[in-house]
Parts: sequence; C-alpha cells; structure tokens
Amino acid sequence: MTMSVAAIMPFIFIAPLVGFVWLTFAREHTTESTAAIVGVGSIGISAVATAIVGYGYLTTMPSGGSVTVELWTWMQIGQFAPTFAAKLDPLSLTMLGVITGVGFLIHFFAAWYMRGDDGFARFFSYMNLFVASMLFLVLADDLLFLYFGWEGVGLCSYLLIGFWYKDPQNGAAARKAFVVTRVGDTSMLIGLFVLYQTFGTLNIAAIVHAAPQVWSVGSPMATLVCLLLLGGAVGKSAQLPLQTWLADAMAGPTPVSALIHAATMVTAGVYLIARLSGLYTLSPAGLECVGAVGAITLLLAGCSALLQTDIKKILAYSTMSQIGYMFLAEGAGAYDAAMFHLMTHAFFKALLFLSAGSVILALHHEQDIFKMGGLRARLPFAFAAMLIGTLALTAFPLTSGYVSKDLILNRAYLAGHQNLWLAGLVGAFLTSLYSFRLIFIVFFGPERWRATSHGAPHPAHELSHHIPLAALLALSLGGGLIHLPLGGVLPPSPVVGEAPFWIEYAPVVVSLAGIAVAWLAFLQAPQIPAALATNPATSWVAALWRGAWGFDWVYDRLFVRPFVALSRMNRSDPFDRVVNVVPAVLRGLNAAAAASQNGNLRWYAAVAGAGLCALIAIVAFL
Repeated sequence: MTMSVAAIMPFIFIAPLVGFVWLTFAREHTTESTAAIVGVGSIGISAVATAIVGYGYLTTMPSGGSVTVELWTWMQIGQFAPTFAAKLDPLSLTMLGVITGVGFLIHFFAAWYMRGDDGFARFFSYMNLFVASMLFLVLADDLLFLYFGWEGVGLCSYLLIGFWYKDPQNGAAARKAFVVTRVGDTSMLIGLFVLYQTFGTLNIAAIVHAAPQVWSVGSPMATLVCLLLLGGAVGKSAQLPLQTWLADAMAGPTPVSALIHAATMVTAGVYLIARLSGLYTLSPAGLECVGAVGAITLLLAGCSALLQTDIKKILAYSTMSQIGYMFLAEGAGAYDAAMFHLMTHAFFKALLFLSAGSVILALHHEQDIFKMGGLRARLPFAFAAMLIGTLALTAFPLTSGYVSKDLILNRAYLAGHQNLWLAGLVGAFLTSLYSFRLIFIVFFGPERWRATSHGAPHPAHELSHHIPLAALLALSLGGGLIHLPLGGVLPPSPVVGEAPFWIEYAPVVVSLAGIAVAWLAFLQAPQIPAALATNPATSWVAALWRGAWGFDWVYDRLFVRPFVALSRMNRSDPFDRVVNVVPAVLRGLNAAAAASQNGNLRWYAAVAGAGLCALIAIVAFL
C-alpha cells in the first residue's frame, strides 16, 4: 500500500499543473465550457488523488510516520544538492485535504460566478497554478522547495488580485500585495541562509533533528532564526505589521478571495510555524512573539471590521482576526489546536465568501452593505449559507468553529497564557459583534437596495452555485467532528495548571453577548452607532478603526513618499550621465555608418577604390 501511496502522490500536484499549462497555451482557442471542465476537473482529480493517498496512508500507517517521494535534484554545486521531494505525513495530509477539497468547491462555484467574463480561461489557469504552488509548499520535504511554492503563491496572488487589470485600483492592490509580502519573504529568505550556514542542509527533518544538538533552549541564534521565519509568516498570513495588503486584495473576483482566505495563501504562515515547531520549542521568546502577534492582530482586525461598509472587506478583516487565533494558539504551544482551527476556518470562511459572492451578483455587483437590506426573503439559500457560516465564525455551539475556537482558548489557559486567553475572549465578543452587524444590515431591516438603480435582486438557481454552498454548509456544521492525527508530528500542548469550570462556558457567553449587542445596536436602535460615529468624543476612534488603525497612512509617509522623492531626485543622476556617454557614442557611430549606405553606386565604387588605395599604401610603406 505504501508503494501505491508513493505512486499516486505526484498526481496531486501534476493535475493542476497540467490544467494550468493547457489553459495558458490553449486559452485563445478554448471554449468557456472546456475551460471550466479543465480548470475544475484538474482540481477534482487532485482532490480524488488526495483522498486515495489519505486513505492508503491512514490504513497503512495509523500511528504516524511519513512517505517521501523524491522527484528530482534541482541542482548540485559541491555539497549543495537540494532535491524536490514530496513528503506525506499527518500535517501535510491535513493541508492537502483543505487545499484540494475546499479548493475544488471554490473552483466549482467559480464556474458559475465567472461565467461570461472575457478572461474566463485565464482566470482558471491562474487558479490552477495557485493551487499547484500551495501543494508544492505543503508537500515540500526541503525548505528550498517550500520556498519555491511560497513564491509561487505570491506570484499567483498578484495575478489574481489584479485579474481585472483594466481598473487601475485593481492593479495597485495587486502590486501592494506583491510588495508587502516580499518584505516578509526577504526576512524568511535570510532565515533560510542562516539555517543552511548553521546546519549545511535545508532538509526540514534534518534541521529539526539537529537543532537541539546545536542550540540550547533560549539560544540567541535560535531566536534570531525563529523571528526571521516569523517575518515570512506574518507577510503571507497578513498579520501585524504586514497585514495591510489583505483588505485591498478584495479587488480580485470573489472566488479568488475565498481561495486566498480559506484554502491557500493566508494559511501558509500558520503551516510554516507548525512545520518548524521543533525550532520554536528552542526559542521561548520567539514563541511569545508568535502569540503576541496573533493576539494583537485579532483585536485590531476585529475593531476595524466593525466600521467597514464593503461586505468583502468585513470578511477580510475577519480572516486577519481568525488567523490571529491560530498564531495565538501556536504561541501558546497548542499547534494541534491551531491546525484544527485552520481546517474549520477553511470551511466556514469559504462558505462566507462564496455566499457573499452570491449576494453581490444578485445585487448586480453591489458590495456596500448599506445598499442592501431585507434580503433574507429574496435570497433564502444565500441567507441560510451566510447565517450558518457566521454562526461557525462566532463559535456558536453545534458548529465546527465552536469546537476549534473553544479548544484554542482552553489550551491557552491551561498553558498558563491567561493574557492570550483574555485577548481571545475579547476577540470572540468583537467577532460576534461585527459578524452579526453584517447579517442584520444585509438580510434584515429596510430594503435599501430599492433606492439604487440596480433593480431587484435575482437569486441563482444553478447547481454549480448550490452544490458548493451546500457542501461547505454541511462542513461548517459537522467539520468539528473530524479527527486530525497530529500527535506524532506536532509537540503536545503544555499544561501548567487546571482550568476552573467556568472557562468552558465563558466563550459561549461572550459570543452570545456580542450577538445581543449587535441585535440592539444595528437592528433595534441603529441610531446609537450612528451617533457614536459622529460624536466629536468618539468619531476619532471610528475614523481610526475605519482606516485600519492608520497603518497605510504611516507606511505611506515612512516608506512610500521618501522612496518616491528619492527617485525623483535621482532622475538626473550625474553618474547616469557619465554612463550614458557610451551609448551616445555608439549611436553616433551607428548614424555615421548608416549615412554611408546611401544607395549611390558611384559612391560605393569610390569608397571601394579609396579603400583599395589605402590598403596598397599601407602594405607598401609598412
């Protein structure tokens, strides 16, 4: 069975790669139906291959272990011979299930959502490459191979966020995502240099095995490496201080947003820290930084979500907050809880984004929640899907989000991180507040869409719309029952005390309180938040939260404007003028040579005769 697992594993990433190549080179001659079959079918094949491999692995190795398939040696320079090898273990299998399973449902939905778009085939070619890059990242046995997939994900995010590139704002959002994540990627790359310099290899298992023999617990070098790798993680996962790109990434089509937020890019940082947990156990300071970054991000993002009016941006800040919970869990040493929440979050966040896309299309591409309202009767299926997704997001009992978020908070408290537990509890209140603000404004209250020129909403009836939403709805409810066998891969969660009985009920009480406040503030008495937003004493807070705490403003003045000013100053750089002498001389010589080719036969004969005379004179006198 192990041999069959190894034989099938390459098909997991080969299928989306073939789909990408097909759609890239044949898209001008491919019909929309064919593009959909290739784009969706390739991810479907990858999902089926993942299911077969997962079944074979779990039945063959029920107690853990790994299967490694060496694909090829990338290069060999002396002792440096990095290999592209795919490694299957419980951690990578969990990620494969999320990427291919949720990714397939998103692709299936996109076949309906993107119908009629001029770039239909191009869209699916980028989406296939996106999934293939993420599969490389999670299957990599070597950090260089992982970095290859890491950069591939970054490239595809640029292509997909700026998919509708004719709008300059979309292009700006794509460039912003690319540049901001490159900052984190540079930090990560430096960390890889340090690891190779120290261990002479980039093989993950070899590094994790050798690290305790080279570094002691609390070693400055171990902390340095962990912080450098954390820089890469916060860039990809949109955590403080590199979180500014994610809200602008909503410029891409809604299925792109679902894929980035649920199944691929933003989960990469969480996976990286979990995969290298053996290094972070050697750096308590690095682990504290991971938890602090997660706690602060989830609070800041939750506050920002309260003041947004774009339905997709509310969900974007929600993603930052939920990824913050995963970082918080890893900072507390609860890696298994972080990965569990990563899986359940993929289910309900994909459901939320796709149901939001259904609402957006029903309202003729309207995204302002204050131009919606009263839609629960007009769009009953989208309302049901969004309500279940929101209940899971707010950790309502009997949903998958309740199981995973409760586990994170419980583990954080038991590990002695009461500060992280308290931040998570406040974040749970904010989550319920901004999530049900969205539900009450969009689906209840007056039908504000009547005041627009778009016309009445038109619900979808296609199976490619209903099936993905129904599947994700079921997973958002029952996904918490899935057992992840991560004990043999990730270190156990630390336990330094006992939790009082009320700890188990506190998150539920806080979440219900948030729902109650949202019902009062946004449905029963909407004049209250309106008054707070305009009151001089509190309006500055509203402006600060609406502007995402001013990070873009600060970065613009600290980095963007000085760089632009420096570029303008160097526009007439004297060194450039000196260097430009060479091409100027060459252009002059070329012009002189070209002038001699005038098409005059007598001129050519004269030049030939003069040249012959000069040659004879040179021979005679020398």
